[in-house]
Amino acid sequence: MKKNRIHPYIIIILSFLSIIMIGTIALVMPFAMKSFESIGFTKALFMATSAVCVTGLSVVNLGAEFTIYGKLVMMILMEIGGLSIITIAVFFFTMLGAKIGVSNRFLLRESLNQNTASGLISLVRKIVIISFSIQIACALLNLIEFIKIYPDFWHAFGVSLFHSAASFNNAGFDIFGSDSMIPYKSNILINSTTMFMIVFGSMGFVVMDDIVKKRFKWSRLALHTKICIVTTLALIFGGAILIKITLRDQEFTWLQAFFESITCRTAGFTTYDLANLKDYPASYIIFTMLMLIGASPCSTGGGIKTTTFAVVVLCIVYFGRGKSVKAFRRKIGHEQIFKAFVLLAIALLIVLIGTFMVGLFQPDLSYEDGTRIGVQEILFEVVSAFSTTGLSMGITGYLNPANRILLCFIMFFGRLGPLTIIGVLNKNWMGYSKEQIQYVEENVIIG
Repeated sequence: MKKNRIHPYIIIILSFLSIIMIGTIALVMPFAMKSFESIGFTKALFMATSAVCVTGLSVVNLGAEFTIYGKLVMMILMEIGGLSIITIAVFFFTMLGAKIGVSNRFLLRESLNQNTASGLISLVRKIVIISFSIQIACALLNLIEFIKIYPDFWHAFGVSLFHSAASFNNAGFDIFGSDSMIPYKSNILINSTTMFMIVFGSMGFVVMDDIVKKRFKWSRLALHTKICIVTTLALIFGGAILIKITLRDQEFTWLQAFFESITCRTAGFTTYDLANLKDYPASYIIFTMLMLIGASPCSTGGGIKTTTFAVVVLCIVYFGRGKSVKAFRRKIGHEQIFKAFVLLAIALLIVLIGTFMVGLFQPDLSYEDGTRIGVQEILFEVVSAFSTTGLSMGITGYLNPANRILLCFIMFFGRLGPLTIIGVLNKNWMGYSKEQIQYVEENVIIG
């Protein structure tokens, strides 16, 4: 009798949902707030989803309203969301000496988006150890500055530790206040360590592992690694230059330009008041595009991913030249090209439908002074939620319960990835198919 196995994508989805619900229950408790009044279910659900999906959108002032317990819950949820519960669970099981079976290795392979189960346990150990080592090291560095701002050592250490967790996991939550990192826009140390953690966390663990294994020799690196590195650098420098040129603000510095270019790609911190973007349409488009592209695969970030963007651009270039798609003297397969365009199409559909639904659920959406919130701000919010960036033009707190739940779905969809969600429909995930029927191919007129 054939044994039915649970689809690994279903287990991954359920693991994230379970952590979100546990986080919601923990945050809905009255002692999570300094006022000792419950935050309410929808707000707790929104905060838990935003933390697990490492987004950073917030409907409360985390620093001013949450107790130490509430902040600790948020930090744990960020760590679990960034590394994934499966990765963390496997790490602790291996530390306890437990054996990881074939089925669990297969699940881990899908969770880390790998093509093979070989070397996964070693990779998991490296991911967890390196991740926490970087966070602690940068927290100690930032403590040099935070101790000047917060006289109490343990308060300063807590702020520094929370900031490191939010930075490395590309979560974007801050406990500085309502101005994010604007008060630190000229602080070189805090800006530098934050950018380093964001880039390292968003580059992808597989890329870092490949770099170390190949001893930093460019010629030996995998194609995936090369594409991630080149695309990331191009987006960082290209984004900074374009932001600096288009954002015609005399007080806007190059340090801010590079910080915004990096944080746009799923981190969520800001050293500039994003509400001003509506006065700079060109800058608004750059911010939105960088958010949509996001980080690299198998990282703590979201978005359609750097590799997807690179493959789509390469496909357009080589299609125009009538040649097969190549990069670094390697041919990119048709299946990868197909996946890239499917992912891009789904992402754009989610963003457009999400923007439409927000307007539908709250047609009278406006600020406290009665000023109407336009489609520009809504689109920015939806893209931020899908790409798990967490940047906002200041409308998150004005969303009604229906739109908060809608954004929760969008954040969840964006964190797991559209291909993971729709991959549940694939009945042939074990690699075989009952149907071997080959249909006649016929052309369809395109364009």
